[in-house]
Amino acid sequence: MTTPHPRAFVVGHPIGHSRSPLIHGHWLAEHGLPGTYERVDVHPDAFQDFIRSLREAGFVGGNVTIPHKEAAFRLAELLTPRAERIGAVNTLWFEDGRLHGDNTDAPGFLAHLDASLGAGWPEATGVADGRAALVLGAGGAARAILVGLLERGLDRLVVANRSAERAESLTALDPARITAAPWDAVPAHLPETGLLINTTALGMAGQDPLSLDLAPLPARAAVADIVYVPLETPLLAAARARGLPAVDGLGMLLHQAVPGFSRWFGRTPAVTPDLRARIVADLGSHG
Repeated sequence: MTTPHPRAFVVGHPIGHSRSPLIHGHWLAEHGLPGTYERVDVHPDAFQDFIRSLREAGFVGGNVTIPHKEAAFRLAELLTPRAERIGAVNTLWFEDGRLHGDNTDAPGFLAHLDASLGAGWPEATGVADGRAALVLGAGGAARAILVGLLERGLDRLVVANRSAERAESLTALDPARITAAPWDAVPAHLPETGLLINTTALGMAGQDPLSLDLAPLPARAAVADIVYVPLETPLLAAARARGLPAVDGLGMLLHQAVPGFSRWFGRTPAVTPDLRARIVADLGSHG
């Protein structure tokens, strides 16, 4: 009897925009592995039934994207400590007959920072010496990134959001190391910021730009934006104009995919220039 090829998925609603099949398809071909990775569009009302049918459908696991990450957190049988802390799951797999859930957005973001800035970026930017990492936005991505920065050992994190209540709620992750700031106070925080991270939709294609004067940032600071359409947001263009390192959002998408692929297909892939170029070309071809 032949063993069926591993079958993985990305589930969301809508899901047509997802580049995950392109990423995982690239790795399957690169490693010459049998297996499939497919898009599945599931309405929120049907998500619980979808999760319960995974084993019967022959899936070994998959990725979860908007709007299902919190539901996946509730439905996974076992969670990693990181997923517990973030309260959302983007990666599922079966192990010892049970459905496990993790959130790889946090390590994905950190891996991209390491690749873009070098592993010594906490020292280079000054965040290892008391400067703040300033996170703009208070949604799920901000929460994951804050957890990643806490895991990396940063001692001073500031989160700013238009809704002060949402920013304040994130300080509960570590009240000793995270403080909330009003949105209109962001400029006042820039002189003491070593790493500025935009997790909002501002600057995304079709959205308003993030209007922020970066002149007060220290000369050693770095700027990251999780938006990747466009790849060069107005915020990153402003950072480059000031001579500051600018980290785009595509790398987080690529690096967060690595742990899942390893779980489902038994090989740890690399985020290579070829893969990045392929995704950039696809983004360009779709406007």
